[in-house]
Amino acid sequence: MNNFEYYNPVRVIFGAGELKRIGKEAKAFGSRVALVSYKDLNVLAPLIDSIQALLEADGAIVFRFCEAEPNPEIETIKTGVEFCKDNRVELIIGIGGGSAMDAAKAIAAGVFYSGDLWNMVYSRHDQVEAIPPTKALPTIMVPTLPATGSEMNQCAVVSNQSLGEKSYIWGTCLYPQVAIIDPSLTLTLPAQQTASAAADTISHVLEIYLNGEDDSDVQHYFQEGVMRTVIDNIEKVLKHPMNISARSHLQWAATCAINGWASPGDAWTPIHQIGHVLTSRHKVSHGDSLAILMPAWMKHRWNTRPDRYFRFAKNVMLIDTKGKTKECVIAEGIAAFENFLRKIGTPSSLQAMNITQEELPLVVSDVVKVSFNAEGVLHANPPATEEDIATVLQLAY
Repeated sequence: MNNFEYYNPVRVIFGAGELKRIGKEAKAFGSRVALVSYKDLNVLAPLIDSIQALLEADGAIVFRFCEAEPNPEIETIKTGVEFCKDNRVELIIGIGGGSAMDAAKAIAAGVFYSGDLWNMVYSRHDQVEAIPPTKALPTIMVPTLPATGSEMNQCAVVSNQSLGEKSYIWGTCLYPQVAIIDPSLTLTLPAQQTASAAADTISHVLEIYLNGEDDSDVQHYFQEGVMRTVIDNIEKVLKHPMNISARSHLQWAATCAINGWASPGDAWTPIHQIGHVLTSRHKVSHGDSLAILMPAWMKHRWNTRPDRYFRFAKNVMLIDTKGKTKECVIAEGIAAFENFLRKIGTPSSLQAMNITQEELPLVVSDVVKVSFNAEGVLHANPPATEEDIATVLQLAY
């Protein structure tokens, strides 16, 4: 195992109906509260009203900043910062999926940040020029989508439309003070969003599992457990959307996948780097991009680490290994995983996302520009080259 330090101060309140505690939880951090959520609220509108009422019942003065877009833009973050400063906000509550929670975190940090807010972002992996934030307003997260795990980590992902980039802010100050994880808030999620969220959760551990260190036994068993939990419960939810038990398992799996437990000393997410370009360049949703890319990555890379892919087939996809060659088991495992993703309703190709063959080299160029390191490769085990990225995209097409 690699040496590592681990720290996670987030207090988690988990369970159906626990949202009712938000007023008392917020009161500990101040009375002037900003709610950060989406510009297009849709089904979340009644929830925002309910949260505001709960907060006001405990004496809070509530301000709404419902302006976040999917893959929140740095310009929106700047507007949110000024909104919070103008209203002397003391606490920010992020409500929604990863984009809403990431916007809340970035705004909370931006309130105290000097200079251009984009300087917070690790936008180029070949030269670490980011100046991470060191102070933020306290935040409470209320996730409504079992996917990104932003409710329990120190990361926020933001976009810059003018640069065509999407990347990360990292900082200890971004850890929320409290995460109220109420699985009942996911009961009305549409099937497509539920499936896309499941793919996102799996990707957070699968990428480390396939591309990380060999000598990480606890992590590997943990990663397998998260993946099996999602696979076992997503079809239950799609068949019976009101199954609160299965919804709870998906919600907790999503949180555990990326709160650091699955990856101490070992964090590799090369498929995410390609997915971020598909999102920034072509507006492919984050979960959908990963659902398309994961099987393609596996088809191209399995022979670099056959033992790991064999273990995935056996322990995660439950392929019967008796009387079969290792190569046969691996092929069956990848096929079974791809079939699983398609069965739950995630998109199957880049072509289905209306991306043309002619646009693929531009995607490769953007991945190289943003995510390749100073050695000219993408972090993976073994490292991935420009040619690898091009091949993966072709397989995903």
